[in-house]
Amino acid sequence: MAAPKKEGTIWRHRIMLAGVRTSGTFDTKAAALAWEAEQRVATPKGKLGLTKTCADAFEKYELEVSKQKRGYRWEALRLAAMAETDLGKVKMVDLDSTHIAAWRDQRLKQVAPGSVTREMNLLSNVFSVARKEWKWISTSPTADVKRPKAPPARNRLISQQEIETMCLALGWRHDVVDVAPTTKQQRIALAFLFAIETAMRAGEICGLKADDVTGRVARLHMTKNGLPRDVPLSARALQIWEMVPEGFGVTAATLDAMFRVARKRAGINDMTFHDTRHEAITRLAKKLHVLDLARMVGHSDIRQLQTYYNETAADIANRL
Repeated sequence: MAAPKKEGTIWRHRIMLAGVRTSGTFDTKAAALAWEAEQRVATPKGKLGLTKTCADAFEKYELEVSKQKRGYRWEALRLAAMAETDLGKVKMVDLDSTHIAAWRDQRLKQVAPGSVTREMNLLSNVFSVARKEWKWISTSPTADVKRPKAPPARNRLISQQEIETMCLALGWRHDVVDVAPTTKQQRIALAFLFAIETAMRAGEICGLKADDVTGRVARLHMTKNGLPRDVPLSARALQIWEMVPEGFGVTAATLDAMFRVARKRAGINDMTFHDTRHEAITRLAKKLHVLDLARMVGHSDIRQLQTYYNETAADIANRL
């Protein structure tokens, strides 16, 4: 905002309030600044664009912020969907916690609490940027809205029998060590086995190329947190890689879709590909120091390992 300017013997001051430019003339600079302060107090939402809606905020955030993120596709889809709800029609100048609470309650009728929490986190980010950078609002409407109760942490491990059954459903034998796969299903089976050995995520595995593996180390150039990571490979992981030395040759989307079909065919109803990370970390915890394990799987905070370490009490008792 421009400062007061002296014109001859008077001071002229121009300011923008509620999207409207206004001005005045004063005998002194102090009087001009005092007038500005009075105008802003009289117009609490003075800096806000009175015509901007939440849908406008969602679109602006998607174009300026989401596009810079690895999770762009998910955010773009969610923001577009939010813009179509009643919340999207609310003007930013009128927005308060009651609108967010109403949106939350409606979403809880449609999706699980965990999904609503993730979407509320996205909303919080949108309104934080709108407050700090765009000056569309003076306070965040999500601050006083309670998040849904978090669901229990997933603790699903994968038994050896399930591993063998899944591999057969994908047209592969789990103990093969020197035969190249001939189908995408077989490549997915190898990716499944590789994940259990390395605790790597599906996207990380699918992104591996020939030059990314040197000796007993796989170099991940892009991970979930946006940072590169080196993953040490076990002898079994190296055996698997030697069967697909140019990479697994499937996208993460293809892997997910075909894995679900094979799981159904195998008669296993409650297992996801990401459960391999739980299984792998639980196995690796028996071999590695906790700091080494955190470094291998890409956790900057070792407390994150508690989410994935799911050893049963019975198995722990057997080691006592």
